[in-house]
Amino acid sequence: MSHQTAIGTVHHPTSTRKTDFLYRLSLKGLVRNERGEVLVVKETGREWWDLPGGGMDHHEDIQSAIAREMKEEVNLEGDFSYQIIAVDSPIYLEAHDFWQVRLVFEVTPDDMSFSAGEDGDEVAFMNPELFMNSESETERKIYRYTQL
Repeated sequence: MSHQTAIGTVHHPTSTRKTDFLYRLSLKGLVRNERGEVLVVKETGREWWDLPGGGMDHHEDIQSAIAREMKEEVNLEGDFSYQIIAVDSPIYLEAHDFWQVRLVFEVTPDDMSFSAGEDGDEVAFMNPELFMNSESETERKIYRYTQL
């Protein structure tokens, strides 16, 4: 498929309404420790670091989606506060054939203990400057988010 005909278009053939275009919402959590390092994860089967998080399900509110995704990837336990810090422009993910909008939240957990969850292979707190000149666009975004 092409980005023009990607999954996420809604069109009712009998309606005079124009086509609606839907986006997958990806919620990412930026967690900093007392040294200014950022929590990153290598999701299962991936070679690059990213902020923990993922797709929001239809029945979820934002806090529930963040909690679920953070549990799945970095075993977040307990309460946390959050605040939105960035919304990326929509991007087309050719491998999945859909458009995505990434929302990034500063997440402050009550418990700062993390380990790889069911969807994560590696978890670490790292200096964000390590990602500033990465070959990976996803890793460069980690650095940019920490500068907000």
